[in-house]
Amino acid sequence: MLIVDLPWMDGVVPAKRAQRVPTVLSRAEVTTLLALLEGRSGLIASLLYGTGMRLMECLRLRVNDVDFGRCEIPIRDGKGKDRRTLLPRALVEPVQMEIQRVRVMHSVDLAAGFCEICLAHASVRNM
Repeated sequence: MLIVDLPWMDGVVPAKRAQRVPTVLSRAEVTTLLALLEGRSGLIASLLYGTGMRLMECLRLRVNDVDFGRCEIPIRDGKGKDRRTLLPRALVEPVQMEIQRVRVMHSVDLAAGFCEICLAHASVRNM
């Protein structure tokens, strides 16, 4: 504590913290960025951009969550309330191909004698 009286400081207000302004990419920048990504990481990035999902929501996505008929994805246990988001038509085929790729990989693992896991009956409905 200062012992010196500084009356001129009575009118001084503390500086406000600068708000962080998010960096927003242009459409062209996003297109370029997504074109550079391949495979599963490219699909995840496209889903994040196209659906508005958060990263953990996308990574926790289950096969039976995707409704290809209505092009919808229900988001459960996300931040806040459960909600639905649209699946862009451009991502329908890549998501279906990824599901098929994983099913084939699972079949190969089962044939090799690796542990069996239970796939929900609803997963068959989406193909």
